[in-house]
Amino acid sequence: MTISPPVRQRPGSRLTLGRQLSRRKPLQQMIRESDSGSTGLIRSFGLLQLTMISVGATLGTGIFVVLGDSVPIAGPAVWISFVIAGVAAMLSALSYAEMAGAVPVSGSSYSYTYATMGEGMAWICGWCLLLEYAVSVAAIAVGAGEYLTQIAAIFGIILPESLIQPPGEGGLFNVPAVAVVLLATVLLIRGARESALVNTVLVVLKIAVLLFFILIAFTAFDSRNFDPLLPMGTAGVAAAASRLFFSYIGFDAASTAGDEARNPQRDLPRAIILSMAIITSLYILVAVAAIGARPWNWFDGQEAALVGVLQEITGRPWVSLVFAVGAVLAIISIVLVVLYGQTRILMAMSRDGLIPRIFSRVSPRTGTPTANTLITGGVIAAAAGLVPLGELADATSIGTLFAFSLVSVAVIYLRRNRPDLPRTFRVPLYPLTPILAVAMCMFLMVNLGGATWVVFALWMTVGGAVYLGYGRRHSTVAAMTDEDYATTSAAGTAAKTTQDHE
Repeated sequence: MTISPPVRQRPGSRLTLGRQLSRRKPLQQMIRESDSGSTGLIRSFGLLQLTMISVGATLGTGIFVVLGDSVPIAGPAVWISFVIAGVAAMLSALSYAEMAGAVPVSGSSYSYTYATMGEGMAWICGWCLLLEYAVSVAAIAVGAGEYLTQIAAIFGIILPESLIQPPGEGGLFNVPAVAVVLLATVLLIRGARESALVNTVLVVLKIAVLLFFILIAFTAFDSRNFDPLLPMGTAGVAAAASRLFFSYIGFDAASTAGDEARNPQRDLPRAIILSMAIITSLYILVAVAAIGARPWNWFDGQEAALVGVLQEITGRPWVSLVFAVGAVLAIISIVLVVLYGQTRILMAMSRDGLIPRIFSRVSPRTGTPTANTLITGGVIAAAAGLVPLGELADATSIGTLFAFSLVSVAVIYLRRNRPDLPRTFRVPLYPLTPILAVAMCMFLMVNLGGATWVVFALWMTVGGAVYLGYGRRHSTVAAMTDEDYATTSAAGTAAKTTQDHE
């Protein structure tokens, strides 16, 4: 097996900032690093596990956590908001599928951007992914507290607000949210294969729970609840779609498992497309069933709204209990897989020297990045305990939309500059599809609130300071001499050409 040559430090000199920001990581070097097994990770995931990772990271967020907040914004047309957000996500998913088949490595859009647009854009993308994954884990874990409160209420137990709400919402610390994150952290440390098995079981359970809700809600369906369809106008539908895009975050989690997939070029694109079809169908069905069962203004101020729907329809506590327990399991599944994706992105950035090396150390006993997982889980647990859900969800969406846009641009770049690169999946209707994906992401970003843009600007400012203070000085790609860089790029291309002929 051919291994990339060792990096030689540039003696007494450094690339100018402009050259370093534009220097791309040789694509074939990425693939060789992944194929060589030098990451220390174990290749154990097939199509089922990858699909379950994608579904596990996505399915449930918009239904169990964000739906109740979005219905008052869009009215009965909230299902249209789901469709709009789903179309934007599917367009991006198609671009992800092509990139996953052409660049079958871990790191998701960070790695794709590094191979096509250079270190500067890769850092921006990676920094956005940190916001996407870390904040979404915290936001989803916050939702667990709402359902645990419902479970306790069924048994006549009233949990103190100080322990189930963050500061600013009547509490001191969200203990249930912290507990969910710490549980996921422990599972991930035990091993990726074990975590994937737990996730698969949880995904099957939460699909069953959502189908259970749909069947009961349709028994109380009233078409008059959809009149008027647009009480808040098209602006409300667009605003809700921007928020509900948060519900589709996670399908890209499969692309973070490139180093642990048995056949990443074949299975990653299939897993991404299959998971999006499952997720979108269930989201729309649940939204239509919920609005059909209760008037749209009923949802205003409702926590754990779907449990409330079931309580009013059936009047039986055990029905609500089953759904609330299923919701908690669904949230644990999402937290588990999204936290997994976060650690793998940090691992990829660490291997490239852009963040400290501790994030890429793999335990020989478990085959997992233990220190990385502990640090990440601890930081996210603190955020889940202290930050309100609404602020987390919107901040997550804006970082994700920007990262998704970069993946679609990467598709266009590689089609133009590497048309010979083998691809196991091609975006249909190219170049219209990736262009529409970028346009849809930009449209949804514009519809997010001003406060969200301020948070995003501050986050990117901090990211720029971290890159200049650490990443620029430790980058392994930038540290290569021009001769090494040219040789590595040429050798990778030549090796691929020979492999294709063979």
